[in-house]
Amino acid sequence: MPLSEHEQRLLEQMERALYADDPKLASTLRGARLRSYDRRRVIGGAVGLLVGVGLLLAGVALKQGVIGVAGFLVMLGSAWLMMAGYRARAAANPAAPTAGESKGKPRKARSSSFMDRMEQRWDRRRNDGQN
Repeated sequence: MPLSEHEQRLLEQMERALYADDPKLASTLRGARLRSYDRRRVIGGAVGLLVGVGLLLAGVALKQGVIGVAGFLVMLGSAWLMMAGYRARAAANPAAPTAGESKGKPRKARSSSFMDRMEQRWDRRRNDGQN
């Protein structure tokens, strides 16, 4: 059942208010469809990768080079599909860190702060044990 014009205006006002109040939440909600699409691409690529491995092994077992080459091509296409799913997700949410990156902090500074926290914990434990 379609919304009336009044209900559509109210919904649009609520959306604008959400974007104004909490843009991070709004962008997260807006990107939900994109993430599920990317998830499907990654899962489809993984299934295709398994099928490609099966075809490659079948080609080797049957000594049919054409089947082996087809399996390799399926594996290659599936790997590309999986990587495209990961890249599209990273492009959809540029604020999210990708593997091996942090949110705007250099990697060295992040690891040193981690080490500083560990040293502080160690010092506290040593001092608590002496008292």
